[in-house]
Amino acid sequence: MSAHDGRYAPSPTGTLHVGNLRTALLAWLFARSGGGRFLVRMEDLDQGRVRAGAAGQQLEDLRSLGLDWDGPVEFQSHRRGLYTDAIERLRGDGRLYECFCTRAEIREAASAPHGPLPEGFYPGTCLKLTRSQRERKRAGGRPPALRVRADMARIAFTDRLLGPQEGPVDDFVLVRNDGAPAYQLAVVVDDAAQGIGEVVRGADLLDSTPRQLFLARLLGLPEATYAHVPLVLGPDGARLAKRHGAVTLQDVDPLVARRWMARSLGLPDVPPREMIEAFDPANLPHQPVRFAGTASLRGL
Repeated sequence: MSAHDGRYAPSPTGTLHVGNLRTALLAWLFARSGGGRFLVRMEDLDQGRVRAGAAGQQLEDLRSLGLDWDGPVEFQSHRRGLYTDAIERLRGDGRLYECFCTRAEIREAASAPHGPLPEGFYPGTCLKLTRSQRERKRAGGRPPALRVRADMARIAFTDRLLGPQEGPVDDFVLVRNDGAPAYQLAVVVDDAAQGIGEVVRGADLLDSTPRQLFLARLLGLPEATYAHVPLVLGPDGARLAKRHGAVTLQDVDPLVARRWMARSLGLPDVPPREMIEAFDPANLPHQPVRFAGTASLRGL
């Protein structure tokens, strides 16, 4: 494991857009400029959303930008044994409990007058259930999710781009009520198992980092460092999405899209291997950039 070993881990639910690919380029540059490995992992645990052929198309789009990777592409759906082992360890440590709450019930409890919680935080409702109450919930037919008891820990870390950070950790879900391992569990287990030294990803995932570091510590796993890169926004100021129009490499020339990415990052318009010499994380922009489809590519 090297401190610079990195990865890109898309979900094969559709075609990658320019924002996704710009993050992939950055993750590749962080790893390669430090002499580290670069891995690709498909986060395909949510089989209901996986689209046939999407993984192959995503890999082809990465290649068309000039990115390469080390070793075979890993699929989370083939790694379930690792997640089961982690769950059983936490269960044995008394860290897990069943949660029967619906999303609506969580929203209602989190906004109650006794003190609003950060958005998306779980208020610990099912932690307080008695054994008989849990038995009645099970008899009602709703399968429980499994949450980890975090005791509202606070985790501090230093982001390579954003500097010192600190955030609380709620009792987040590790196993969904359909039995599938949750993202927060799988990503921590996989990053440790694959020897990832630095996670480079979009700034929208910054709030997940305290949870993931907390879980790594519970499991006694090596902790990666983090660099959260600025997002690409659509012309309306919202995070770039397919609804914004021509935003994928099926719509625009990959070399022209790469040229736009390079300019948005202050890098020369050359193949990624040649970008390495000019790449310095300290010089990366910290603000989001807007992409307006083909309008952003005119003149490039």
